[in-house]
Amino acid sequence: MPLVPMADVVPARGRGLGAFNVIQLEHAEAIVAGAERAGVPVVLQVSENCVAYHGALAPIGQAVLATGRAAAVPVVAHLDHATSAGLVREAVGLGFGSVMFDASRLPHEANVAATAEVAARCRAEGVWVEAELGEIGGKDGVHAPHARTDPGDAAGYAAATGVDALAVAVGTSHGMLTRDTVLDLPLIARLAAAVPVPLVLHGSSGVPDAALAAAVEHGMTKINIATRLNEAYTGAVRDRLAAEPALVDPRRYLGAGRDAVAAEVARLLAVIRADARDGQTG
Repeated sequence: MPLVPMADVVPARGRGLGAFNVIQLEHAEAIVAGAERAGVPVVLQVSENCVAYHGALAPIGQAVLATGRAAAVPVVAHLDHATSAGLVREAVGLGFGSVMFDASRLPHEANVAATAEVAARCRAEGVWVEAELGEIGGKDGVHAPHARTDPGDAAGYAAATGVDALAVAVGTSHGMLTRDTVLDLPLIARLAAAVPVPLVLHGSSGVPDAALAAAVEHGMTKINIATRLNEAYTGAVRDRLAAEPALVDPRRYLGAGRDAVAAEVARLLAVIRADARDGQTG
């Protein structure tokens, strides 16, 4: 099944779209395996930090694209938290169907201008663009979990930039290892009513399952998850190495991590009521 545009997999309200961050090839393989097990579309995300880890976008980007093309379910390749318009152009040139351009550290007017320019260029290429007004919590301490996006500001930003999706601050924070985030569900409902494009929940690893399901019910669409998969991966690798101290073949322990991530992806897709899109997944 070929890679698909983001617009082809965005579900109706009340259903979620799982978007999971890739760090290495095993992550991409595991995320697709979990989506195939669940029988639903999925988003493979490559962050700017992941690009820095690999030294360039092309090696991991091509791996993600190849993994997506071989999947039995619809897959979107997404560039996450790109602060450089140049990196966005590179991703579009490689074949990514979606990008998040993150100009949130700029003053508001500069954010709007830069994001609008990127959105216009990507629209001409048929590429979906996600953005945000201000940083989601957990980056350089700019926003604490109590930060909130104003619905009026969000609606104005979406209109001014022409973006296709909007990441909003409703109580989450990136990189959380505990699952005790308290989401502002009434705010999510107000944002969903005010903003004409799908809403994106970043920092979802810190959100309990019941709250994730409630967030989708109240109007969240794209659910970004990274840290929770890394916990599952690392835990399985640790367990395998502890059980077999003499093990030296990376396939034996990295494979255990891959299997653990696939199981967690399938479980999370059920939690957010991911949509099979009328049988498109085969």
